[in-house]
Amino acid sequence: MRTLTILLSFLISCCYMPDYLDDKREYNNDPPSGKYRNPVIQGNVPDPTIVQVDDGTFYVYCTGQNVFIYHSTDLVNWTSAGTAFTDETRPSLVPNAGIWAPDVSYINGKYVMHYSMSIWDGQTTASIGAAFADRPEGPFTDRGLLLNMSTHGVQNSIDPNYFEDNGNKYLFWGSWHGIWGIELSDDGLSLNDGCEKRQIAGTAYEAAYMHKRGKYYYLFASIGSCCAGLESTYTTVVGRSENLWGPYTDKQGRPMMENRHETVISKNEHFVGVGHNSEIVQDKAGNDWMLYHGFSVENQRGRRLFLDKIVWVEDWPTIAGGTPSIEDDVPVF
Repeated sequence: MRTLTILLSFLISCCYMPDYLDDKREYNNDPPSGKYRNPVIQGNVPDPTIVQVDDGTFYVYCTGQNVFIYHSTDLVNWTSAGTAFTDETRPSLVPNAGIWAPDVSYINGKYVMHYSMSIWDGQTTASIGAAFADRPEGPFTDRGLLLNMSTHGVQNSIDPNYFEDNGNKYLFWGSWHGIWGIELSDDGLSLNDGCEKRQIAGTAYEAAYMHKRGKYYYLFASIGSCCAGLESTYTTVVGRSENLWGPYTDKQGRPMMENRHETVISKNEHFVGVGHNSEIVQDKAGNDWMLYHGFSVENQRGRRLFLDKIVWVEDWPTIAGGTPSIEDDVPVF
């Protein structure tokens, strides 16, 4: 029992760590000219989501007490942009809960945040809500509950991801109890009347991210443990389908409903626990980039922000070497 208590305390310390690790609010690399080094943010930046505004600036949002925000013009050098909520305005769907894995999208002139609220082992009470703002840095106004186990029967309803396809708006979510999708209203702030949830992947996954490229839909997800420091086994995986609702399969045609997939990013000797990827961003040179979190072996405190280029091989997303880079060419913006 004592061992379990110690483990839970460690896990909680990982996820409820302060939104930043020191007083330094700018995170700039100092690599050779034209290069960047991972991680691109040294602070605690779990579960990143990214949105780009009209002037080209990128905003990253992450798990935190009030959702911490950073902004950048190049995906490499990041500066604090405050928090999405204050202690007074933060959502209250679940008592004493954290705001996990926010997903921010620009929908019909508003910045819409789909967020999850949960406590450790709160799988029956975990809930997903929505909030909105006129500016990417907020302030965000909470709109309340979208779904949870009581409303839709999905245990551990966390990790929302917004996806738009052919003018229709959807929310995908789930953690270890299937990945599910459901249709949203046109403003993205509520569920469509009469909509029904549909399962698209099995019980090995969380942190779903949908992406469309060419004729394929790609379902990115994470497997393994997210928050155990150097013992974390988080790994980024993917399957693809020619239909939004699947079946999503690996290269051999085996379905993600049976927990089959291809690995995109796994650990190396420098970085572990690499998962929960953000939306894919394309630079001016046509290269695709993805942010995700992980632990640094040299400094284990907190899940840091990593950036890597995606190379498409026979319509499958790959990362050079299959693990986080230490140094690479900067994106072109």
